[in-house]
Parts: sequence; structure tokens; C-alpha cells
Amino acid sequence: MKKLSLLMALVLFSVAGAVAQIYNPVTWSVASKKLNNNEAVVFVKATIEQGWNIYGLQVPDGGPISTSFKFTPSKEYTLNGKVAAPAPKSKFEKLFNMDVPYYINEVTFQQKVKLTKGQTNVKGVVEFMACDKERCLPPEEYAFTVTIK
Repeated sequence: MKKLSLLMALVLFSVAGAVAQIYNPVTWSVASKKLNNNEAVVFVKATIEQGWNIYGLQVPDGGPISTSFKFTPSKEYTLNGKVAAPAPKSKFEKLFNMDVPYYINEVTFQQKVKLTKGQTNVKGVVEFMACDKERCLPPEEYAFTVTIK
């Protein structure tokens, strides 16, 4: 009887594990380019799985979570302007009853920084929301660090 109960529990947990899926449709990478001794650009690239999207930097109120960046303050650098990105596509989403800006496949965001010393670590967090035709995932954060030499 114990063996039968153990076997049933094992099968139940195996089936439950096979049904549960963790979605991770967006992967991030970071790079930098030094423009001169006093300035650099930080590149934060999102690679988005087929069928999924993330939202633009300027989503109207009442819509999904905009993609946003928070850079850790430092004496080693200051931000030069705002985060730049290519123009997003736009579509009407019934769920939000509005047109929303979005990116598919991949997008590279850029932030210029003014450097105050030679080697600099730029740290930050990007908050984003990924959706497909069936669901939207809860907002996520990706923390990054890039070293500018």
C-alpha cells in the first residue's frame, strides 16, 4: 500500500510539474561604448521571443506598464539626457481600450553618460512588462551593471 501511495504521489507531482510553465520571453544584455574621455553610451538590449512584446517608454495613463529605467546615482558618472529608443510600433489593445506603443523581436535602448573618472561602473534597473496575444505577465525588473573602461 505504501508503494502504491508513493507511486501515485510521484506521478501526480510529475504531471503537475510538466503542466506548470515559467515564461521568460525577454532576455537582456548590456554593452557600452566610450565616445571620448568624458562621455560614453550605455546600450541595454531586449531580445523578445516570437509572439511576445514589451511596451514603449511612453505609454498613456491607464495602459500597461511602460518600459522604464532607473540608474543608480554615482560620483563616477552623470546621466546626459534621457533614455533613447527607436520609434515603437503602436496597436489598439482591447484590454486597455487604447493604442499602446510596443516593441517586438529586439530593441536597443541607449543612455548617454558623462564620466568623471577613467573606469566607471554604470548600474541600473529596467522595469518592463511582456505580453502575448493571450496574457500579460506581471511587471519584471532586470538589474544590470556595465563597466566603461
